[in-house]
Amino acid sequence: MRREERTSPNYTHLRVVVYIVAALLLGRLAYVQLIDDKYDALAESNIMRPEVEYPMRGEVVDRNGEPLIRSRVCYDVMVVWDNLPKKGFDSLHLISILDIPIEKLRKELKRAKQAPKSPHLVIGYLPQDAKLILDESGFDGFYTRFRTAREYPRKMGGNMLGYVGEISEEQLKKWDNYAAGDYVGVGGIESYYEKYLRGVKGVSYRIRDTRGAVKGAYDNGANDVLPEKGYKIVSTIDGRLQEFAEELMVGKIGSVVAIEPSTGEILVMVSSPTYNPDLMVGRQRNNNYAEMLHNQRQPQYSRAIKENYPPGSTFKLVQGLIGLQEGVLRPSQRYECNQGFHYGVGSHARRQKCHVHRNNLNLREAVAHSCNAYFCYVFRNIITNPKYGSVKEGMRKWNEYVHSFGFGHKLGVDLYGEYGGFVPTPEWLDKANGKYWNWGTVISCAIGQGEMAATPLQMANLAAIVANRGYYYTPHIVRSIEGCDSMNNRFKERHYTMVDSAYFEVIVDGMWMGVNKEGTSRLAALPGLDVCGKTGTAQHDRWKDRVRKIRYSDHSAFISFAPRNNPKIAIAAYIEHGGWGASAAVPIASLIEELYLTDTIKRPELVERMKNLSLDYGYYDAKQRKYDEEREAKESD
Repeated sequence: MRREERTSPNYTHLRVVVYIVAALLLGRLAYVQLIDDKYDALAESNIMRPEVEYPMRGEVVDRNGEPLIRSRVCYDVMVVWDNLPKKGFDSLHLISILDIPIEKLRKELKRAKQAPKSPHLVIGYLPQDAKLILDESGFDGFYTRFRTAREYPRKMGGNMLGYVGEISEEQLKKWDNYAAGDYVGVGGIESYYEKYLRGVKGVSYRIRDTRGAVKGAYDNGANDVLPEKGYKIVSTIDGRLQEFAEELMVGKIGSVVAIEPSTGEILVMVSSPTYNPDLMVGRQRNNNYAEMLHNQRQPQYSRAIKENYPPGSTFKLVQGLIGLQEGVLRPSQRYECNQGFHYGVGSHARRQKCHVHRNNLNLREAVAHSCNAYFCYVFRNIITNPKYGSVKEGMRKWNEYVHSFGFGHKLGVDLYGEYGGFVPTPEWLDKANGKYWNWGTVISCAIGQGEMAATPLQMANLAAIVANRGYYYTPHIVRSIEGCDSMNNRFKERHYTMVDSAYFEVIVDGMWMGVNKEGTSRLAALPGLDVCGKTGTAQHDRWKDRVRKIRYSDHSAFISFAPRNNPKIAIAAYIEHGGWGASAAVPIASLIEELYLTDTIKRPELVERMKNLSLDYGYYDAKQRKYDEEREAKESD
């Protein structure tokens, strides 16, 4: 009977199931022991921790090889909560090494406890000498991680060079190859050329004991990946010239931009006020940032590429060139100026004022003396040209010409945040004036006022265009990236205006006369260098003055290039509320040209006068007082 039960189908099925289960268990055991290394890795993780090796960030030098940005060695101090000694440690000794308050240490330890097995940052920017003391003191659970910090040897150009800061959550979502706690470029060159400067992270594997102390490299470092240093960038900036220009602009609000006409390389880019970028490095960075953020004069604001100013009389050069190309103007043509351009009749009579100068000028003389009336006549004749059938179509053609000079759109400089200025189009005028407008409505554009707006970079580019007799290269701030062939060829492409090169010489004559013979730019003369220049006195917003119940001087502007033939430098200076173009912009630009072209300064008294020039910026001071009062009120609440 028992033998029959053993040979029954049910018993046979049970044995098959037992064999299958046993086979599966044996197979899984063999796989885990012989094939799967998962548990080996888990075991190794108890003694081995991979650590990110951060690369040295690439340095930036000026056109002469002088360092503008470089890196220095520092360390992050990390802690793993589970590796801290159970009996505690000498916290007073630790904070003396780290140079932090006890409250800071307690706060970071509390945060580390929330993820007890993960490394947590205690502080950054630990100097190398403090790191050595920390290592010798042997604080269990604490260790250092190699980092680099930026330093800026010339202490200048913060809004041009930028700085390095911790990556934001938004950037982490958009960018690969970054992790929380990584640093990225913020603003200026640091930001635009981030992918070249950042380098490539490495990884090292270190054997640690149960207290977290490093005992050596895992597998003799066979699995380590070395970090790769970032590329070295050679900028177009002349460091000494930039430093000198910033000294001249201290206490002033505005911008100076200088370009090498033959290449489009930017020699100087000053936005004033600026800041020392070293203030954005180290443990006081957040405090310094907050202070600058609250400064109503906006030292972090790059006026050179972002501020929309009325170009003023510097724009008259464009009007003259368009008039010549369109055939509505001859160099010998003369126009009367009775201290302004009069138009309209009766109650609609209007006048564009002009300063006192001798009357009945030709084109060269009108450029030299900056006659408003002359260029109002020229502008009127351009947009009322019968061949276009209407003022609207004439205005459209004029807009095309102006656009070809680099106005009304971004030039494409290799910095983020560039503005394109503004040039009115017929469509914009239709919306602004209900389609009822004529040449008189926009006559202010004749002298670079009214609706016109341009950046200092665009004005410097205009100087380069005239210096080149009709073309420009896209202005750029980086010349080359060493060891990298990725420089953009767009910086080598010529951009031609719609005006033939033959028409530029008469405008150059007028600019030369204005500096060296008669006119508004005589302070810019440098013996033997044939400097050419054009002043501008740009009106600011008079309506705002009425609201503020105060009156400020006009903006001082000047564009120039030198020498006349084979020019080496083209420059634009724009000083807010600096008065006449010759009052502030001309001497500042002229001194910069002198240093660049002669390698010396022979007018030290003029340097001192410009450094000590005091301008009225009471509006900004009033804004600052109001902001400070509001902030204090909120803090007291």
